[in-house]
Amino acid sequence: MSDFTVVFVGGLGRSGSTLIERALGELPGVCSVGELVHLWQRGLIDNERCGCGAPFSGCAFWRDVGWRAFGGWHCLDPDDILALRASVDRTRYVPWLLGRTPSPALAARLCHYTDLYDHVYAAIASVSGCDVVVDSSKHASLAACLRHRYGERMRVVHVVRDPRAVAHAWGKRVPRPDATPTSPEQEMARYSPGRAAVQWTAQNAVFAALARTEVPVHRVRYEDFVAAPAARFAEVAGFIGHQGELPITADGHVYLSTTHTVSGNPTRFRTGAVAVRADDTWREELAPRDRALVAAMTLPFRMCY
Repeated sequence: MSDFTVVFVGGLGRSGSTLIERALGELPGVCSVGELVHLWQRGLIDNERCGCGAPFSGCAFWRDVGWRAFGGWHCLDPDDILALRASVDRTRYVPWLLGRTPSPALAARLCHYTDLYDHVYAAIASVSGCDVVVDSSKHASLAACLRHRYGERMRVVHVVRDPRAVAHAWGKRVPRPDATPTSPEQEMARYSPGRAAVQWTAQNAVFAALARTEVPVHRVRYEDFVAAPAARFAEVAGFIGHQGELPITADGHVYLSTTHTVSGNPTRFRTGAVAVRADDTWREELAPRDRALVAAMTLPFRMCY
């Protein structure tokens, strides 16, 4: 299928994007597949669990996607793809990726890299029968790469959360339930408060810059979403072109079905009725000095958001 729309959910992780992505996947004609940026390592190499519970290699959905995209996943060398990713999909390349004309060498790598994603997205649309594919990779550098492939055809949902809450979440020790015994990451990554503040500023700055290009960007504040989930989600659904009944009820509940997410927050395994509620534990648990540090480091952008 070539007539499909890519919806990229972006922002720094631990900002509530997984729930928004999952809710989008409940819309008719929309297929949500988690964080595809990790497909090459966690899917092809580590064989971690799909959102359906099966190992990646044992999931019929991803098997069919691989055959349609490349004639089978065995036709790819994931180590080569990871090396290619490191040569183009990095924050250091963002100034050139946001420009109009990357250097010839970067442009060639960029074309090869985004061609891989285009094959995967097209295969997902074909296998699922959906004309909208939601990728919640979050990474701003990947969004900047995909801009050169899709331009205004892509829709970016930029999720922003209070950086003090994000710093608190990044400091937690959280096991990864999808990891295999041989996975290099047995726990979710952790950041110090200072590093979380730097990452929060950098990632959100890139999405703010992306919004000044031809790519349509819709910003969602986590705090606004949890305060009025039905209203805010209706805005997101309208942004990606959906009209009709929504999966979030007026009292803030969403019913989540089993999905084929390739990677992401552990909440990707949750199914059934889920209440959209604010998580403000950072107000009591984040140390005062860490709160002050993050607040100071993120002040300019925090005032903008």
